[in-house]
Amino acid sequence: MAVDPARERRILLVDCDAFFVQVARLEDPEGAGKASLLIVGGSPTGRGVVTSASYEARAYGVRSAMPTAHALRLCPKAMVVGVPRGVISQKSHEVRDALADLSPVVQAASVDEFYLDLSGTERLFGEETLERTAWRIREAVLERTKISVSLGGGTRRVIAKLATTRAKPAGVWIVPPGDEQAFLNQLDLADLPGVGPALVEALRKRGLVRVEDALAVQPEWLEKWFGQRRGAWLYRRIRGMDNSRVDPSEQRKSISAERTFHEDVNDDDDLERRLLALAGSVGATLRRKNFRARTVTVKLRDHDFTTRQHSRTVPEPIESNSTIYEIARELLRELRSKRRTPSRLLGVGLTGLAGEGESHPLALFEEGVVGESERDRNVSRVVDRLADRFGDGVLVPGRVIGRARSRERPPHHDNKDGDR
Repeated sequence: MAVDPARERRILLVDCDAFFVQVARLEDPEGAGKASLLIVGGSPTGRGVVTSASYEARAYGVRSAMPTAHALRLCPKAMVVGVPRGVISQKSHEVRDALADLSPVVQAASVDEFYLDLSGTERLFGEETLERTAWRIREAVLERTKISVSLGGGTRRVIAKLATTRAKPAGVWIVPPGDEQAFLNQLDLADLPGVGPALVEALRKRGLVRVEDALAVQPEWLEKWFGQRRGAWLYRRIRGMDNSRVDPSEQRKSISAERTFHEDVNDDDDLERRLLALAGSVGATLRRKNFRARTVTVKLRDHDFTTRQHSRTVPEPIESNSTIYEIARELLRELRSKRRTPSRLLGVGLTGLAGEGESHPLALFEEGVVGESERDRNVSRVVDRLADRFGDGVLVPGRVIGRARSRERPPHHDNKDGDR
């Protein structure tokens, strides 16, 4: 019988425990460091959204992406601090550097998640089991960075990711080769990565709640219910099929920036001025990473915390501030035309990233053609060089100058809904 290559893989997912909370406590040991009930994100007045919360605060029902005002009603004694963004990046790099000394292959999946591929290291580590290796890595990262991590492991990336939910906080959970399906059968379908609320509800209506419930369903039925592509994906997911590699060179999948307003904004011109600044911010990051993008997304969070977004994909990759803004402005106007109400947050995201000269596969449905001239790109690059030399504020679009910046939080990039 042929040996399944996946069974030979030794993959770990390193997940920083409540990462934003840990960093906030390290940054302010006398304040946040002494608060067991800690909320990171928003302000003490209740404005904003929770990015993360301590495990003690979570016991009160506080969750990431929850309005801070709601979180404080659930846990009124909690201390609220802002997100220490600069230090978050620094500590993330420290964790990755520590892992690079412990594993031959490291891939950053996010600011607080890192995949390791230890395949072929059995001789290097002698008779050490993968579980013992994981504990050793956990102890080394904690000693070197002061960051507590949890590790899940298995023969596939998706299994390692699911195993971390059993490991947290501050633990290790390894799924032995051959036990993957038995492990998956203990889970609800809602636990599987990529199976969102709408799909969970559609499955529930068909009497499918647990993974083991869905195992008996033939792929033809899944494809009939959810479409060929989605049904085939679901069939593989409930069986833990995943041949994806741990790739240290894998490109980041998105660049985004968003701004939460101190006061709700309902004026279209004002929103478009703020959008212009955000487009310039993500554009600068895009070019600094030597990427171009094919999809622009605009995100709005209304005064009642309803979050809406709209995206547009173009045939040719773009990089200039002017083109990003042109697309984003149209998306914003479409969102506003459907519901005109005060907004508390505005964001711009770029996806479909690749380096200049790389292939950019077309989306299944193109949403229009936007031409970007070489002049547009050159102008944006000149702005970048001036900003590098004289500072970010040296050249600001005229529409942006009139904004009352002092009353706003600075835009932040790549914001997660929350860490674990």
